[in-house]
Amino acid sequence: IYGKIKKDIGAILRKLCEFKGVEIIEASACVDHIHMLVSIPPKIAVSTFMGYLKGKSSLMIFDRYANLKYKYGNRTFWCRGYYVDTVGRNKERIAQYIKNQIEEDKIMDQMTLKEYFDPFNVEKK
Repeated sequence: IYGKIKKDIGAILRKLCEFKGVEIIEASACVDHIHMLVSIPPKIAVSTFMGYLKGKSSLMIFDRYANLKYKYGNRTFWCRGYYVDTVGRNKERIAQYIKNQIEEDKIMDQMTLKEYFDPFNVEKK
């Protein structure tokens, strides 16, 4: 997730969270996934909120970027699953982890870059 689409996805997620009264404590958009530390009101079931967030945001993203339907399929921007955990005393540690994810992803991307060597195109000295 890069550039303008990254900013738009962030704005969409903020708007949807605000509408449901969900506080975003920390969030980070990596290349192929998003980390969010949120405070969901007790009256909303976590599974209900996740279905709402992923479903509505998919519709809004495809409305803004119709060409993504060809890349991701019709109306399936997010993967099916998600990871949820409760936060107790580790709130600050988890927030720090989310902040550091972008840098760690950049490092991993650099480590996984392949260098291609063409043995037939070697410069002679």
